[in-house]
Amino acid sequence: KFHSSKVAKILPQYHVDFFVLFNLNSNGFICDYELHELFKEANMPLPGYKVREIIQKLMLDGDRNKDGKISFDEFIFQEVKSSDIAKTFRKAINRKEGICALGGTSELSSEGTQHSYSEEEKYAFVNWINKALENDPDCRHVIPMNPNTDDLFKAVGDGIVLCKMINLSVPDTIDERAINKKKLTPFIIQENLNLALNSASAIGCHVVNIGAEDLNDHCHILYWLWGIFFFLTALAALLRDGETLEELMKLSPEELLLRWANFHLENSGWQKINNFSADIKDSKAYFHLLNQIAPKGQKEGEPRIDINMSGFNETDDLKRAESMLQQADKLGCRQFVTPADVVSGNPKLNLAFVANLFNKYPALTKPENQDIDWTLLEGETREERTFRNWMNSLGVNPHVNHLYADLQDALVILQLYERIKVPVDWSKVNKPPYPKLGANMKKLENCNYAVELGKHPAKFSLVGIGGQDLNDGNQTLTLALVWQLMRRYTLNVLEDLGDGQKANDDIIVSWVNRTLSEAGKSTSIQSFKDKTISSSLAVVDLIDAIQPGCINYDLVKSGNLTEDDKHNNAKYAVSMARRIGARVYALPEDLVEVKPKMVMTVFACLMGRGMKRV
Repeated sequence: KFHSSKVAKILPQYHVDFFVLFNLNSNGFICDYELHELFKEANMPLPGYKVREIIQKLMLDGDRNKDGKISFDEFIFQEVKSSDIAKTFRKAINRKEGICALGGTSELSSEGTQHSYSEEEKYAFVNWINKALENDPDCRHVIPMNPNTDDLFKAVGDGIVLCKMINLSVPDTIDERAINKKKLTPFIIQENLNLALNSASAIGCHVVNIGAEDLNDHCHILYWLWGIFFFLTALAALLRDGETLEELMKLSPEELLLRWANFHLENSGWQKINNFSADIKDSKAYFHLLNQIAPKGQKEGEPRIDINMSGFNETDDLKRAESMLQQADKLGCRQFVTPADVVSGNPKLNLAFVANLFNKYPALTKPENQDIDWTLLEGETREERTFRNWMNSLGVNPHVNHLYADLQDALVILQLYERIKVPVDWSKVNKPPYPKLGANMKKLENCNYAVELGKHPAKFSLVGIGGQDLNDGNQTLTLALVWQLMRRYTLNVLEDLGDGQKANDDIIVSWVNRTLSEAGKSTSIQSFKDKTISSSLAVVDLIDAIQPGCINYDLVKSGNLTEDDKHNNAKYAVSMARRIGARVYALPEDLVEVKPKMVMTVFACLMGRGMKRV
C-alpha cells in the first residue's frame, strides 16, 4: 500500500527499498527489531538502546497520525542523512537482493552513474556466451568462462567477445577482418573496444555517456544485446480478427513474444499469460508452450521430439521448474534461466528464455487464403533502419521499434530537437498517458509543434510537411524531417570540433580531399554522389590517412572490381572506421550503391575523428 503514496513517488528509491526489505512481516509498518536488522545488514550494528532511541525520535518527528507506528509515509531516517551512510545502506540492499553495482570509469561516464546486474543475470549470460562461442577459435583464450567468478568481465576486456556477440545479435555488423586478434597491446585492445562500442551504436544500442574505458569494467553493454529476434513470414499467424499485418509489426519485440506465446497456449487449451514474470512462476504455461512448439516429425528430415508432461503435476515449484527445463533441454533451449529464475519470475531472464524458444522453434505456419501484403514482412529499408538505430543509440524514450508509428506523437522528434540544440518548451508538449477521448488530438498538437520548431528556429526545409503528415505516419515526409535531424546532428558535431565554424557538404569534401592528398593517397572524391565511392577505396585511404598504418591493404581489392569485391571493401571500410573511433551508422551497401545521404554521414564522422577529438 505504501508504494502508491505520494511520498513514495518523490523519495529516493533507497527509502522504498529499505522499507520493503526490512519490513520483515510485510505489515506496512517498521518496528525496532526490523530497524535493528537494517543496521546489521549495513555493517553498522547498533545496540538495542540506540535503535530504540532512533525509533523514539522517528515517533516524535515522523509519527504524524500518532498511531504509535511508523508507516512508509512516515519513514524518514533522521539519524542517517549522511550521503556516506546512504551509500552504505545502498550496498546493504544490493547484498540482500544479490545485486552488484559498478561505477563508470571513463570521462564520458556520468559522474556517480552506476550500472547494476544481478548474479543470476551474470550466470545466465555466461552460460549463453559459452554455448554460443564454444566452437569459435578466436575465443578459446577465454571460453569457457566460469559463471561463478568474474570471468565474464575479464573475458570482455580485449573486445573480441563483445564483437562476436554483436555479430550474433545482428549478423555481419562487424567485418571479422577488422577485429584485432593477435598481439593485443593496450592500444590494440582499445581499438577493439572502439569497434564494439561504435558497432553497438550502429545497431541501435544506447551508448551515450559510455566510453571504451567503461567496457573494461562494466557489463552494461552486454545487456543491450539480449534481444535477438527474427521476424518470419509465419508471424501472420498471430494476426487477430480485423488486425492488419502492419499493425502487428508495430508491436515491440516483448509484445510480439507475448502474442506468440499466447497463440500457442490458446491452441493448447491453456490460459493466456500477461507477462513473463508472475504468470510463468509455476512453469505450467512453459510446459504447454514446449509441448506445442516441439517438432512433431511431420516435415521431411525433421526428427520428432516428445515433451514429457509428467513434471507438470509436481507439487514443488522448484522441482516442477527443473522438470520443465529438462524438457527445454531436449530442444537445445535450456539457456538463460535456472529453476530459481523461473520461480522468482525474473522478467529479463524469462524474456530471454522465451526469445530463444521463438528463435529456434517458432512453430508457425503461413495462413492460407488471406489478403495480406507480404512485402510488409520484408522489414524496414536500410535507410529506415539506420535512422531508427541512430535515434535509439541516443537514448530516446520510448525506444523506437517502428519508425513511423513510434513518431506519431512527436515525442521522440522533440527529444531529437534538443540533441541538435533546438530548445523545446516542454510545457507546450502533451505527454502520455493520453486521455481516451481526444488522444489523437493531443498527439497532433505535438506534431504541429514539432513542425513549427523545424521551420523556426531549426530552419529546416519542410515545404509541404505538416503536423498531420507526422501524425498519419506519412513515410516520405517523416523521413524528410528525420534526415534533416540526423544531418544537423552530424554537422553540429563537426561545428563543435571546429570551434563553431559552420560545416557543410563542400567543407567536408574539401577536407577529405586535402587529407588524402597530404597523406600521399591517389584517391579523391568530387561529391557524395561520386560513383568512384562504390569501390570504398577513398574511404579506406582516408581511414589510413587519419590513423597511418591501420589498414591492411592486402585485404583491399582494387582495379576492376566485382560486386562482391566492392561489398567486401565496404564491409572492411565501415568496420575499420568504427575501430579507429568514428561512430558510423551507415551500412556497407550504402557505400556500394553510393547513397549520398549516408555517404555524407560516413565522411562527416571520419572528419570528426580526423580532427582528433572524437
